Amino acid sequence: MPRKPSAPRPAASDAEQTVQRQRRIQDDVARSEQSSSAADGNGKRNGGHDGNGSARPGAVQAGARMQPENPLPQQHLRKPGNEHELDPLPRFLAPDYVGSDKLKDFVAIVTGGDSGIGRAVAVLFAREGADVAVLHLNEHEDAEVTRRHVELEGRRCLVIAGDVRDAQFCEDAVRRTVEAFGRLDVLVNNAAFQQHCETLEALSETHLQETLQTNIAGYFHMARAALPHLRNGAAIINTGSETGLFGSKELLDYAATKGAIHAFTLSLASNLAERGIRVNAVAPGPVWTPLNPADRSGEDVAKFGADSAMKRPAQPEELSPAYVFLASPVCSSYVSGAILPVMGGPRG
Repeated sequence: MPRKPSAPRPAASDAEQTVQRQRRIQDDVARSEQSSSAADGNGKRNGGHDGNGSARPGAVQAGARMQPENPLPQQHLRKPGNEHELDPLPRFLAPDYVGSDKLKDFVAIVTGGDSGIGRAVAVLFAREGADVAVLHLNEHEDAEVTRRHVELEGRRCLVIAGDVRDAQFCEDAVRRTVEAFGRLDVLVNNAAFQQHCETLEALSETHLQETLQTNIAGYFHMARAALPHLRNGAAIINTGSETGLFGSKELLDYAATKGAIHAFTLSLASNLAERGIRVNAVAPGPVWTPLNPADRSGEDVAKFGADSAMKRPAQPEELSPAYVFLASPVCSSYVSGAILPVMGGPRG
């Protein structure tokens, strides 16, 4: 099958400026926490033990194949985070998932589609028969891996680099997708910025605006751009989070945007009901993607997901079938305004 060319990579683009801004935020938080830790004289946390000093129970394996367990290798990524730098590499192929044309000849846009949940969703959408436009910031190598796997599923893939904070970029990306594939059936809003911060006073205005403009304004921009092309039977799927349901003491801004995404999902579902367009959200728990290793320290990353009900993070391939379910009218024609939790079990 002939490959469609990638989007040209703009020199000194807005996306590159966004990456540099995100890295400055990352560095500012690291310096602030180093100063705080030095003042406290501690900062050590329990490793693989509970508060009584006894070993934690092993991770739960409830799927078709064994998934990596904690402790994960200590590592820390520079933002925005490249999947090919992670160890172990996230699992996104879902080899036991068999497609059945649930999205035959559909066209989907997936933001943040270069890696993590977005990549896994793009691959399964292709396995179900959809052509996919993958939007990403500047993780070009990761995006090409996503393209290759979409094409290995026998479908077309368009890769577009840019920043969803920019409403004009969102308009252009939707236009290019419709020009390339002739239609649009599914929008997956998935791109996100996350950087933990220990106190509200330490949350800079630059940091706050980066989170707000990426995580919630970007969802508005993409949905508004897509709507003129979505017909009866189309779907919008937003990526929320368990933090939007339960909060997170060191992710004040991120959790607030995820709560806003849930409210946006419910409101837009009501707004679009008469047009036959369904709007839903997936609320993941901890998932092994570049997002957290590009946020937390190596020590924290080694324990990532250990406090979930299954005592481990999910792999992206464990999330992507939920998106197929919500995208396919065969599966979910009577589901709209739902926040689907995929969190490894109830929170204790």
